[in-house]
Amino acid sequence: MELKDYLAIVQIIISLTLILIVLVQARGEGWSPRGGSSITRTRRGVEKTLFQLTIIIVALFLLISALSVRAGL
Repeated sequence: MELKDYLAIVQIIISLTLILIVLVQARGEGWSPRGGSSITRTRRGVEKTLFQLTIIIVALFLLISALSVRAGL
């Protein structure tokens, strides 16, 4: 296997992880029967950790994508 094959596999794993993290964050949000609130809340605990992890995973995804393009994938 070549470098581009490894990059493709890593990119797939990272993209699936990113999808999973975003779906976990989206649970409990969205269309609420109360009509939604305009109150801004602070992220705490697990929610804050998931948010920070999302940023890290997105950065990794962009880096791997750039490397894939550079490797000729």
